[in-house]
Amino acid sequence: MSAFNKAIFLATLLLPLFALAGPGAHGPNGEHLDAAVAPASDGLARLPDGSVNVPKLAQRRLGIRTLLAPETEAAATQLLPGRVVADPNASGRVQASIGGRIEAGPQGLPMPGQTVHQGEVLAWVRPNAEPFALAAQQSQRSELRAGRELAEQRVQRLEALAGTVPAKEIAAARIEAQSLAAREQSFAASLNAREPLRAPVSGVVARTELQAGRVVDPSEVLIEVVDPNRLLVEASTPDVSLASRIAGAELTGQPGVKLKLIGAAMALRDGVLPLSFKAQSTGAALALGQPVELVVALKQQRKGIVLPAEAVVRNPANERVVWIKISAERYQAMPVQMQALDSNRVLVTSGLSPDNRVVVQGAALIAQIR
Repeated sequence: MSAFNKAIFLATLLLPLFALAGPGAHGPNGEHLDAAVAPASDGLARLPDGSVNVPKLAQRRLGIRTLLAPETEAAATQLLPGRVVADPNASGRVQASIGGRIEAGPQGLPMPGQTVHQGEVLAWVRPNAEPFALAAQQSQRSELRAGRELAEQRVQRLEALAGTVPAKEIAAARIEAQSLAAREQSFAASLNAREPLRAPVSGVVARTELQAGRVVDPSEVLIEVVDPNRLLVEASTPDVSLASRIAGAELTGQPGVKLKLIGAAMALRDGVLPLSFKAQSTGAALALGQPVELVVALKQQRKGIVLPAEAVVRNPANERVVWIKISAERYQAMPVQMQALDSNRVLVTSGLSPDNRVVVQGAALIAQIR
């Protein structure tokens, strides 16, 4: 065997023992990541240096996708806690002005989630009267009935004497009889009166405390109706100048909801400033009182690398990391610092170099390889 053939034979034996780094194998500070490492296995395996060996066939089965993400500028963001509240112009509460017993309305008692229309009778409240008060009312009604009958009889007698009795006396008797009849009718109606509970606005029943036969107190909130297409999100921040620097906002985990800033309060509440946003939903479901997290985009810009949110995962130390491809079958985890841009994207501000090929799909699966 010639010397040239021996050299080729030795190179063929040594080549599989080393994993050579591919394009983009540099760290955020320019360090090389292409050191030779002997793989512990020909299959899925975590290597001694912390990198992961993923054969080509496994990459296709796991759906691993990478991206050479350039450095760019994006709006600085800030996370704010918030909750969903009702728009006072598109919601209302139903309260009873008198105490009494609940009775079902024409369509039965309303249920949460039921659509109602403004002015629709949802239930009735029948007043409760004490026995002594009821007896006094019945007695007064009897007195009015007796007075009305006597007045009608007097009118009949005077009409029979028409021509001998002045006409003005007959007219006065008729007016008195009519007055007593109207008083009796009004009093009788008040004894059997029920207060209707009507929908204050058109929308959906968000909450109801109605039960047939339940005794309620005056001013008790019994039904809450809201328009699901006109909800607000109330956030809070200790920075009183933040409202003037907001360019836009979204909800984390709710890509179908866009927020429009209405304004900031002029008084602190429990040490923080409330901010009101109008929620513009495109099919996403929101509920009153639901706690949410807002991603507020500011007017100033920051440099970084924009990646899909799923590219950032947690390592065993609970640090945020992204996986970069350093050779054909080898991946390395890189700790990063990032900020959310919206519900689908993040901006990595440190920890990556623009020439890194980042795993943007399947990063969570790579992180599970042991």
